[in-house]
Amino acid sequence: MERILVSSCLAGRPVRYDGAAKPVEADLFERWRAEGRLIPFCPEISGGLTVPRPPAEIVGGDGGDVLDGTARILTGTGEDVTDEFLRGARLALETARRSGARTALLKEGSPSCGTHRIYDGTFTGTPAPGTGVTTALLERAGIKVFAETDLAPVQAHLAALERTP
Repeated sequence: MERILVSSCLAGRPVRYDGAAKPVEADLFERWRAEGRLIPFCPEISGGLTVPRPPAEIVGGDGGDVLDGTARILTGTGEDVTDEFLRGARLALETARRSGARTALLKEGSPSCGTHRIYDGTFTGTPAPGTGVTTALLERAGIKVFAETDLAPVQAHLAALERTP
């Protein structure tokens, strides 16, 4: 049975920067939970950040650029939290590998977990195309990453993996 690395906030854990959760409320998600497929993980907490914490955004690019050392992750007050985000991304990859997960379901918009969209680094709430640092690292390692709104494509991906010997 294929496992899914899932953002802890999507599994209902209050780990977001503001102390909230963003649980996925869908029958398919609950089925995966009941089947024991979900591996909840929060890269930001695992990387050493607290709850609550100041919001952070990638400045100068996206998650791939952070991995390449050409962008940083800062809070609105200018505190550099890049190292914590990188540590959390590496621990997420380690957790996925240890559990055999080849699929991840992450929170869109997050500087860690954004899959298609992050914020532009101006702290004005302006979205920008791009990935978070954990997403970028997982994808570079061959793990397929989906946003929390993409449950049907996740199911199709899982079915394809389970048909492959």
